[in-house]
This record gives sequence, C-alpha cells and structure tokens, in this order.
Amino acid sequence: MRLITAETFLHAVSKQIQLVRMPEIILSKYSCFIFHAYLTVSLFKINIMPTSLSKATYLFIIAFAFFAGIYFAKPFLVPFTIAGILAMLFLPISNWLEKKGFGRGISAAACIFIFILFIAGIVALVTWQISDLAKDFTGMEQKVTQSIAKLKETLSNTFGISPEKQQEMMKQQQQSGSGGMSSIVTGIMSSIMSMLVDFILVLVYIFLLMYFRRHVKQFILKLVPQDEKANTTKIIYASSKVAQKYLSGLAMMIVLLWIMYGIGFTIAGVKNAFFFAILCGLLEIIPFVGNLAGTALTVLMALTQGGGGNIVIGVLITYALVQFIQTYILEPLVVGAEVNINPLFTIIAIVLGELIWGIPGMILAIPLIGIFKIICDNVEPLKPYGFLIGKEKKKGSSGFIEKIKRMF
Repeated sequence: MRLITAETFLHAVSKQIQLVRMPEIILSKYSCFIFHAYLTVSLFKINIMPTSLSKATYLFIIAFAFFAGIYFAKPFLVPFTIAGILAMLFLPISNWLEKKGFGRGISAAACIFIFILFIAGIVALVTWQISDLAKDFTGMEQKVTQSIAKLKETLSNTFGISPEKQQEMMKQQQQSGSGGMSSIVTGIMSSIMSMLVDFILVLVYIFLLMYFRRHVKQFILKLVPQDEKANTTKIIYASSKVAQKYLSGLAMMIVLLWIMYGIGFTIAGVKNAFFFAILCGLLEIIPFVGNLAGTALTVLMALTQGGGGNIVIGVLITYALVQFIQTYILEPLVVGAEVNINPLFTIIAIVLGELIWGIPGMILAIPLIGIFKIICDNVEPLKPYGFLIGKEKKKGSSGFIEKIKRMF
C-alpha cells in the first residue's frame, strides 16, 4: 500500500479498466451502481485502495455502497426478505409436522397452504365489508355533491369566481388530465401484476428456504471459526425467535385492535364500523403511520356519510384509548421485549426503510433491526451498537405490566 497522487490514481484506474476490457453496460437505473462496484473491484485488483483516506471516510464509502446496493436490488431483496421473515415464523409448525413423521417438503407445503388460507380469509373479510359499504355509495355521492355545491357557492361569494367560470376551469382541468388517465390505469394494472408476481416469488422462496434451511445453516457455520460456531448457532436461533415473536404478536395484536376499534367506532356511531376497524387493524403493519392513516380515513368517511362533530370526536377518543391500551398493555404482553429497540432508532429504521424500499421497507424495518440488535449483542466488537439501539433498562419500572403478565 502506498500514497499516490491523483494523476497516478486516475491513470492506474483507466489502465486497469482497459486491461479488463469492461463490457458495455446498457444504460439503466442499475448502471451507476454496477460501475461503482466494478470500480471498487478494480481498485482492489491494482492494490491502491487509498490509504490516505481516514477510517471514518472509508466506513462512510462502505455504508454508501451498501445502501446503494440494497436500493437498486429492491426487486429481488424485498420478496426474498419477506419470505425469509415468514419462513422463520412457520419454522415451529414445520418442525412439529416433521416430528409427526411428515417429510420436509410436505411440511413446507403445508405451511404455505396455511399462509394462503390466511391471506384468502383476510381478502374475503375485506371484500365482504366493502360490499356492505357499497350500499351506502348513493347517499355518500349525494353528500359529496352537496359539499361541492357549497364549495362553489363559497368560492363565488368570497373570491368572486362565478359558477360558470368554475365550470369552465373544471372542464379545462379534465381535458388536461384526460391524457394521463390511460397512464394511470396502466400504472395500476402494472402494479397489480407486479404484486402478483412478487406474491408468487414469496411463496416459492418460503418453500425453498424452509426445505433447505439446514443446508443454509451449515453453510453459515462453515463461514465462522470453530470456536465461534456455538455463538453463531445461538445468534441464528435468537434471530428466528425474534421474527416469530414479532410476527405472531403482531397478528394477535391486529385481531385485538379489530375488536377494540369495532366496539369504539360502533359506540361513536360510525356506519360500517367493522370495516373501518379492519382497515385500522391491517394498517397497523405499517408502524406509526398506519394507525394514523386508518383513523384519518375513518374520520373522512364519517364526514362523507353525513356524520357530525360528535362522531369525529368519538373516533378520535377511540383512537386515543386504543393507542394507550396498545402501547402500555398489548405490546409488552403480545410482542414482549424480544424486539427491544428504543423509539429513536425505531423511527430511524422506519424512515430509512421507506426511503430505500418504500412501504415494504417500513413493514420490514422493525424485525430487521431486531435481528441486527441480536447480532450486535452477541458479537463482541458490535456490542456498543447493540447497546445504542436498545432500550435503557430501568429498575423498578413496568410493575403494572409484570402483574398483568403474571395474571395471564
């Protein structure tokens, strides 16, 4: 390793690229990432990784390359990661079936069948509630029409825009947006097809990961020294337990939220209360944002259905009570301390997940950072990072929660 000038550095890189004869890369959104990865490999080949860079700068470059890689690999990594988390969830069922004498392939197929039945049940439940909601569309349309008429009258009286002028502006807007309607429909159809393909990929990945799980585990153990194998096995087991605890607890909590929101919305007088309870519960899979979005949609639909201020207040009171019960009772009981991440890094993980992978990133952020904390807690050089993202242990706290746990 030697200190080099910028001219020598660039000359060596260009010479290395010419020697390897890098093939022409098709211009796409992956080109920049591929070129950066190729350039890094070239620098290693010619043994001139810049020693003048500080360690912090070098780590920053590595982190940037990592996040760029997982960003551009989103079409592959998102289905694969979802499948990996779900495969961990179904491991106890698969192990139980194998102990009963069933083959590993049959056990994995049975787990996939259970997952498909669960998804089909959720879709059927939502479809049933939407069909009930559709019966009120006529009344809702009348309410919307009346609201638009009042808005036109307000614009005319306040800003002096005549109804004829407003109608002309609306026609111009419709004409300008008519060309984009076909692209919107095409985009929706493309998104639906992409979701179907990803769903099939997830099912295939789940089956293969569960079928070859011991082979993958042995591969991981072969990567570590002999004296680290026991600790690595412990990390693998703890990581799978984190995913199982989080997902099973989340499913149980969603069912309890359906019950609580259904009771609260019914008391508040919301029409189709069970539908909005299901909606708020399902959106809980998106941390922080989901419950707010569900409550906002409930308030909006209640106003559209002709509800007054009392219904809105009732919905908000229901939301506040449910969040209190969820935060201080349900989460400690059904999720537990396995996903023990402090709020600061929880929010950071969710924001980064959304920036990199969108909504799937927000959903996967919590279990992934929980697994990362398990790794940090069991690898000596990474223990400070595990402490940083974990919660501070307070002596004598959570006595009320511990009493409830003992009751159950």
